Amino acid sequence: MTAQITRRRALVGAAGLSAAPLFAPHIARAAAPLRIGLLLAKTGQIAGQTEYLANGSFLALEQRNNMVMGQPAELVWLDEPSPQGSTQNMQKLVQENGVCAVLGGSLSSNGLAEEAKAAELKIPFVCDNAAATEISGKNCNRYTFRLNTPVAVQCRMLAPYALGYGKRWYHITASYAFGQDILRTSRELLKAAGGTEVGVDEVPLNTPDYSSFILKIREAKPDVVVGGLSAGDLTTFLKQWFELGMKGKIPFVEIAIGDTDIWGVGAEAATGIFTKLWDNGNASNTPEEKAFAAAYLKKHGKPAADKAWMGWITARSLFESLDAAKSTDAGKIIEALEAWKAPAPGNATYSYRKFDHQMLLRNLAVAVKERITGQWDYFDVKAILPENPADLDKVFGSQEEIGCKMA
Repeated sequence: MTAQITRRRALVGAAGLSAAPLFAPHIARAAAPLRIGLLLAKTGQIAGQTEYLANGSFLALEQRNNMVMGQPAELVWLDEPSPQGSTQNMQKLVQENGVCAVLGGSLSSNGLAEEAKAAELKIPFVCDNAAATEISGKNCNRYTFRLNTPVAVQCRMLAPYALGYGKRWYHITASYAFGQDILRTSRELLKAAGGTEVGVDEVPLNTPDYSSFILKIREAKPDVVVGGLSAGDLTTFLKQWFELGMKGKIPFVEIAIGDTDIWGVGAEAATGIFTKLWDNGNASNTPEEKAFAAAYLKKHGKPAADKAWMGWITARSLFESLDAAKSTDAGKIIEALEAWKAPAPGNATYSYRKFDHQMLLRNLAVAVKERITGQWDYFDVKAILPENPADLDKVFGSQEEIGCKMA
């Protein structure tokens, strides 16, 4: 997957607009449709994921014939160049483009900054990809809703698989919010299990060469490597892990894999056990999800990645909530999002928990297949977690446990 999206529609309107350059922030219209902001990175190591997040968001609108609240609607897509740049673009979306709500949040560092800005601007913000625990934890606010399962919850789901290999762990994580969150939580889980950390490396984003870190891991001889690298960085690491002959020598596990991350590794080099939110090949997917997957395949000529679904389900939740609210008033949109529900696999329900605005959903534990025969089919689903949907509230933690005190 290329690290830079070269061309992408910036706006999709009710009249079936023609393609516009990726970097065009706004195209004037004779009529003024209802505008919803989309704040996703257009370049950098996360761009492989955000292309699919955006595709899913746009498709959710197209499936409604570009209509929300009974009127024409469009998405206005601006970049997330950095936490500071992201907040500036959120302000631009609200104050210059006149959006009534914002979707986005591709990186945890950006998402944390964006949710604070959303509260300042009093604009509903539905965060689709950022997984930092604090977003729906101690940093929660009334205006922010979040899809991705928090790092701490995913780590607890994955820990039994890591411990199944042994209690001598080596951590290699990114030196920003997402990786730091994984490292902190994983260390706590390892300590509680009576295990030992035999090594740790915190690496910068966009690291091009992991060979020195891989050699250190080989010397340490851990039972398992617990990763905390994101998107393109994980792809680069796993490619070099294979090139240095480490595939099959030491197991690798990590939370929050994206399909695009593993597709970029290639069938020969791919390895590991991961958590993810959705899988295109899951036979338990709902009829609505199967219809989305079919529409995505028809439009793009390839299967919907998990990130496409994440963009689709968050956009769907917002569009349906706007319909229910029958208003662009922020308070009414928030109340509608708090009441929104949709069918989920296994007789479960997708919904945002009222006290922290975290979507409660079961995660998948997936393992890379021993033999990959399809271009896009890399994973076997090992488990759906938690096994019982009734345990979701407990697994995601109580209000006291997560520290959310919403004003």
